[in-house]
Amino acid sequence: MTLSRVNSSAATLTKNRTEGSVTPLSGMCVTCVDGCIGMCEIGKSAFRGHEVIYPQPFGVITTAAEKDYPVDYSHLSIMGGVVGAQGIEPDSDKAIFPAVDLEVRFGRDGGLKFRYPWIIPGIGSTDVARNNWEGLAIGSAVAGTGLTIGENVSGMDPKAVMKNGRVVDTVDLKRRVQLFKEHQRDGYGAIVVQTNVEGTRFGEHEYAINTLGVECVELKWGQGAKNIGGEVKIRDLAKAQMLYDRGYVVLPNPTDPAVVKAFKAGAFKEFERHSRVGMVSEEEFATRVEYLRNVGAKYIFLKTGAYRPAALAQALAYASRYELDLLTVDGAGGGTGMSPWRMMNEWGVPPLELHSLLYQYAARLAAKGKYVPALALAGGFTFEDQIFKGLSLGAPFVKLIGMARSPLAAAMVGKTIGRAIDAGEVPVYVERFGRTKEEIFVTAHVLREELGEEEFEKLPAGAIGLYTYYERLGQGLRQLMAGSRKFSMEFLSRDDLAALTRDAADVTGLPYVMDVDSPLIEDILDA
Repeated sequence: MTLSRVNSSAATLTKNRTEGSVTPLSGMCVTCVDGCIGMCEIGKSAFRGHEVIYPQPFGVITTAAEKDYPVDYSHLSIMGGVVGAQGIEPDSDKAIFPAVDLEVRFGRDGGLKFRYPWIIPGIGSTDVARNNWEGLAIGSAVAGTGLTIGENVSGMDPKAVMKNGRVVDTVDLKRRVQLFKEHQRDGYGAIVVQTNVEGTRFGEHEYAINTLGVECVELKWGQGAKNIGGEVKIRDLAKAQMLYDRGYVVLPNPTDPAVVKAFKAGAFKEFERHSRVGMVSEEEFATRVEYLRNVGAKYIFLKTGAYRPAALAQALAYASRYELDLLTVDGAGGGTGMSPWRMMNEWGVPPLELHSLLYQYAARLAAKGKYVPALALAGGFTFEDQIFKGLSLGAPFVKLIGMARSPLAAAMVGKTIGRAIDAGEVPVYVERFGRTKEEIFVTAHVLREELGEEEFEKLPAGAIGLYTYYERLGQGLRQLMAGSRKFSMEFLSRDDLAALTRDAADVTGLPYVMDVDSPLIEDILDA
């Protein structure tokens, strides 16, 4: 069984000449012919080189791996029953799915509260994030969930003011924070500012805390899409030179006269800006956490990626030892605004395996009486069934599910529909529901009622799209929880799941579906 596609993908805008006859191991056409123009990834690399490492076109896409992992969340099934109810009176007139409470509270002091158990973890300096931030920020704030401003936002801002290498004013980061805070309701949700190596050097956290009033900050070790630092493409020479001057790794060197000449001649059209990889040590980690608390951070998070198990144990151990408020663990495969395509497919621990290891490690710490921070799982989650499975697999430690590509997709679709409405060119597929925001977006009447006429009219369509997607996830999750007789978040447990294959049972530690409830069955049948 081949798990990966090699040498052709929509992500790299490549394909095989003989699509029906491809060698599984290499991905090459069975017959590679002299005279082919080079449609495959090998061929395209022959004339565009390193550009083909990355999914294309940059700035208008998000990407995730095509790899078909041996086990995943679809190999788990949700268990239900017919007896009783937890979190509500076992009365058929009261135990209805709209009564399920999805609110979650977490943090060392329990002071963070979300209306839904999910968060957008780390959407940063790529164009696709910046161009859709209005929908993401306002939609998240109105829904009462969390949103993380990813790495490099200040560093990428050409209007940011730097003094002695430290950020003292911004346009983009300020806008991103304010859009969320201006629409936050009743203290629900949180805006989080994340930094990497460069952001730490720029003093981005200090600026966010002391100037922008941010309470939640996040340290970043990595993500599921790659095991190197953040990357973006730059099409403007002056901006590439500015980023080089700010200390970023920019390829090719935009200050080299030969490179400048080649760029102006059209030999290449994009520079690459790269972030450095972090070098983790416990001493520096402890010092940084203490420092952030001293400068006013109320909540401190850590995000780590799909690194080897020892690195996962290290992340959890540090988060426990220094009492962080949230640890997000992102499984291999994406998504991303820009990561090396082969790396995204071929490195790291996949989500189900990584999350199962995380549960094992958290349970081990808890058994020793040690502090276990709230955990968030990320890596390909998009719908309510997957959210239920992730929360249950990691219960009682997992409080949130991290999603980025799907909320961004909802915001982009909402924005596109809004533009179509304004232009009077609503597509037929959408027009069957109506031609106005009130007719097309099913949550519009609720939002109008809750926010008032004036505020509703100011809502960007992207925000309504994200809010409406979240509303769907919320109702779907309530239905699944009611079917499992769980009416609030604290009652979700690993007992709500079964493994559909022996391999999935071995990975997760969950019972094989044929073995579920075995002791109970004997008692029931032998009574």
